[in-house]
Amino acid sequence: MQNTDATVVERELEMKLVVSPECSVPVPARLAYRTDDPYAIHIEFHTGSEYPVHWTFARELLVEGVFRPCGHGDVRIWPTKVDGRSVILMALSSPDGDALLEAPSAQVSTWLERTLRAVPPGTETDRLGIDDGLAALLAATVVVDELWLRDPWVTDESAEDDR
Repeated sequence: MQNTDATVVERELEMKLVVSPECSVPVPARLAYRTDDPYAIHIEFHTGSEYPVHWTFARELLVEGVFRPCGHGDVRIWPTKVDGRSVILMALSSPDGDALLEAPSAQVSTWLERTLRAVPPGTETDRLGIDDGLAALLAATVVVDELWLRDPWVTDESAEDDR
């Protein structure tokens, strides 16, 4: 059954854009999870430009990335320690470039737990209303008219019989 009340779970945090092993730049970010889009997480990076940079990827990818390296291609996530601190690293690739971002593990984990309470794993499909939509589609009445009932493939023989 579809839940029409969408809940948003957000978290503002400061991430770091890793420029080199010795240098990183603070990047304010907002993590967002919407119960009406239950498989995805959204991250908005405020880089000082006119518009923030948006990334969307699977919540499952971030959940797994908190514990072990995962992902390939555009989004890769893994846990590590930097100067004794537990952090999550996110390698993001796009046609516009690549970025390596560092996020505090505790803040990301706490936010993820809130998303998992909002929509427990395995219940995401219930939020999409696919069953309700499919039932409505299959229950739709078909309007039948004369053209529908006529044989569209009139043969020469049947045409001669009509004469």
